[in-house]
Amino acid sequence: MITRIREVRKARGLTLEEVGARCEPPTTAQTIGRLETGTRTVSVKWLNRIAAALDVQASDLVDLPASEKVPVAALVGPDGAGAPARPLTLVPPTVPKGALGIRMTAALGDYRAGDELWCEPLPPERFTEALNRDVLVPRPAGRFLFGRLIGRDGMMLHLLPLGAGTRQQVVNDPAWIGLPVRLIRSL
Repeated sequence: MITRIREVRKARGLTLEEVGARCEPPTTAQTIGRLETGTRTVSVKWLNRIAAALDVQASDLVDLPASEKVPVAALVGPDGAGAPARPLTLVPPTVPKGALGIRMTAALGDYRAGDELWCEPLPPERFTEALNRDVLVPRPAGRFLFGRLIGRDGMMLHLLPLGAGTRQQVVNDPAWIGLPVRLIRSL
């Protein structure tokens, strides 16, 4: 089995040590390195542990013959564009389990019309993870608010809707909020 563990890890910008620390239970950088290079056999159990640590599907870590690949033609940085030193490929996004979607119909804030956002639903005990981030908040009768979560006071959430001249909104005790985790934008 040919794995893409190293490729995905580097695309995520993580070190061997960081991946090892994210594994459940944690492991060493040396073990992750051996699994990457094939000097240690990668079992399904290890594949699932590493996939969870990298926040991808286990299938993203295996090079399947029928899977589509997006080769990296150039790396662009402050010094301009250049070819990668060795072949790289992009990992196509997979839909996270339980994800919710938002489609922007107008340009607001950092978003353009047509942008699609994939959101992770967060329960109330995880609301603080979304502070100073844009969130989708459900309201009664199928309505929603979308804006920057600027504060939390008990179960009261303080949101600043996107757009010029908007006023802060306060929402009491929502059952969940949607935290955007991926932006899909066509050019």
